[in-house]
Parts: sequence; structure tokens; C-alpha cells
Amino acid sequence: MAYPTLTKKPGAIELAHAIRHGEMSPLEAVEAAIARIEHVDAHINAVVVTDFDRARDRAKTMTGERLPKNQPLFGVPMTIKESFDIEGLPTCWGHEEYAESTAKRDARVVHQLKAAGAIFLGKTNVPPDLTDWQSTNPVYGRTNNPHDHDRSPGGSSGGSAAAVASGMVPCEYGTDIGGSVRVPAHFCGIWGHKTSWGLISKHGHDHPSMAGKDGHDGVLSIAGPLARNAADLRLLVELTQALPLRSRGKPLADCRFLLMIDHPSCPTDDAVRGPIEAAAAELERAGMRIDRASALVPELQAQQAEYMRMLNVAMARGMPGPDGKRASATDWFDMLDAQTRNENAWHHLFETYDFVLAPPAPVLAVPHRDGRVFDGTIAINGAEQPAGTALCWAGLATYPNLPATVLPVGETGGLPCGMQVVSRRWADFDCIAAAEAIGKILHG
Repeated sequence: MAYPTLTKKPGAIELAHAIRHGEMSPLEAVEAAIARIEHVDAHINAVVVTDFDRARDRAKTMTGERLPKNQPLFGVPMTIKESFDIEGLPTCWGHEEYAESTAKRDARVVHQLKAAGAIFLGKTNVPPDLTDWQSTNPVYGRTNNPHDHDRSPGGSSGGSAAAVASGMVPCEYGTDIGGSVRVPAHFCGIWGHKTSWGLISKHGHDHPSMAGKDGHDGVLSIAGPLARNAADLRLLVELTQALPLRSRGKPLADCRFLLMIDHPSCPTDDAVRGPIEAAAAELERAGMRIDRASALVPELQAQQAEYMRMLNVAMARGMPGPDGKRASATDWFDMLDAQTRNENAWHHLFETYDFVLAPPAPVLAVPHRDGRVFDGTIAINGAEQPAGTALCWAGLATYPNLPATVLPVGETGGLPCGMQVVSRRWADFDCIAAAEAIGKILHG
């Protein structure tokens, strides 16, 4: 099966291998990436904060160093979502009032990736407050989908996905609470991984109004990588994980899969359904066991309602909602209890199934619009649907704190389509391995 690709540039591991074996220097790798950004980004506007001079200086220093054994990303240039702090660079989350503020230290993930040898060239675009499936704001403007400049690359890690898909950088790091890693990967035709909640530290990923106050990581929200292959996803998680996870290494032929394409909260567009159904049929021809229904699935409409309730309270940090009401402490503990019951229900399902296969979103890349996607409607099979309901496939894994890997599986009308591979909590490497094996079946 084919899906649209925009670049044949090497991934992070392949580039690190070339540097380690003397095929290019860190400085040459950095200069090549900067040249691609300067050429390609004029039409995409993904890398909105640049740090080229410091990147060149670091690359020059590394070019003269002995190759270290413990830096698997030695000399590899990359970017990161604007909402992560990099010392000396602005972190404004799309707000003009914070556009001149600069971070005093690196976020934990930035520190870990620098320690692994990565060289940061800058930061990528986001929507204000990271709350949309577009990446446009009054500070940096609009980011275009590299497959179709009239469409969104997704959000809120849309600049991240666009930079990777277009070949500017081999890998990226984003965050996800409403599909903000998975949807951009799906819209842009790359790989992304939503980590189990709590696996990756989000220290240094704070709203600029909270800068320097060391807030908590936040319920539901995670940090996760984007790349052009599964091996790079795996390495990026390994380098940043807070817990020593392992993969079970179970062969795909011994695994049991549940395919979910329909959700009671929102219809799925045929442009998404077609590629995923075709992928499932090909996987079955390869010998995989895929069920299409199960009584073990939690009540999805109730799950979606509880997810949206918790999401809205978390995003507003407890301030009054649109109805003017503020959640009480009792309300919040009730939400946590409901979330735990849902997580337990999914744990029970994963005693029977190894993985769930599902869309990352019910639509492909949406056209640009004025205002937030979630303040209006989206077209699904020719009918308008409240856009907020489209978060149902994000909430499928977010609400119960599960890992999910997105891989590209096909296309409709030249736009890529992804599929998410979901499993039990802490099975992050199993998700990535299963997605990698599925990708080999589908694409060779």
C-alpha cells in the first residue's frame, strides 16, 4: 500500500550512523538542515524560532571532538515544539504578550536530548495555548500542511509534524492531550507516539504565565516524539523515559487485534475509513487475527463525555467553564474516580487483546479556517458535525492514560491517512514494535 511521502532524507538514527562513520560531520549535518529550512520553510512556516548561530557553534565544537559512545544522537540536528523551553529562546505559546520572554533553562526533554548529542536548530509553531488542530497564532502566523498548503498540518504539534514530513529535520518532540502528537502525524503522513501518561517528564513545558514556577505535569497531557520511522520513535522514548520499560517482544502472528473504526460520538469520514479498512484487510491476508467488535469495549459515549469534562477543567486550570460554573474539589475527585474505572475497564480488555487499531481522527487534514477548528463544525461525509466531537479518537487513549503509536497506512486524494496502535498502559515499546511490524507488511 502506498501513502504520500515528501522526502527521502535520512531519519535520526541513519543520520547519526553517517556522522559516526565519517560520512559527514556534525557541522555538515547542521548546515544541510539549515539550508533545507531556509528553502522549504518559506512555503510551510513550521520552524518559527531559529537558533542557527548557536547550533553552528555547537556543531563546530562537536566536529572536533572524539566520538562519544553514549550519545546516540551525536551531531543530529532537530527542532522541538515551541511550548518546550530552550534556554535563551522565547516560549510564548502563541501569545503576543509573551513574545519577548525568554526561557532561563532547558526543559527536561531538551536537556535529555542534548545529553544524547542532539543539536537544536529552533522551535516549531503551535496554536495559542495549544488548543486547536491548526497551528496558527498572531505571533508567528500560520503553518501549512506540506502535502497541501491550503490545509492544516494539525495541532497543537503541527509545526513539529510539518518540519519532519517535509524533510527539514529527522525528528521532533511534541505534546498531546487532545491528539496533539497523533493528529499532526496523521495529517502529515509521519510517525508519532503518544506515551503512557507519566512516562516522559514535561518539566519546562509550562504556560508562559507560569514560567519558572515549576508546575505539575498536568493530568491527561503527555510529551511524545514524532519521526519518519518507528526506530527513531523508539530511540527518542528510550532517551527520555522516566521509567525502565521493556517490550514483551511478542510476535505479531501471536497477537490478537481489535479494529475500531466507528465511534458513537462522531461519524468517521470515508476518506479515513477506506485506507484503514484496506490496511486491515491486507493485515488479515498476512495472517493477523483482527476482531471488529467486542463486548469488552468500555461504553465509549460515556468515556467521551467524561474525557471532555476532565479535559475542559484541566485546560482551564479550574477556572469557570463556558457555562460560568467552576468545578469543585469534590467534582475533581469524582472525575478522577471515573477515569480510574475507565482505565480498569481498558486493562480488562487488554487481558484478551494485545492491541486496538483505530483512526487518530475521523477526518484527514482539514482546510485552513479563521478561528479555532473546535469553535465550529467539520465536514464528515458531506454533513457538518460539531468539531469538538472529533476528539473522540484522541480521547480513546488519552482518557485511560494509554500509549498509542500512529503510523501512515494509506491516502485519499493525495492526503495521508494514519492509524493508531493502542495497548495497555506502559506498553509503549510494544505499541511501537507492533506499528513497525504493521508498517513492514503494508509498505515493505
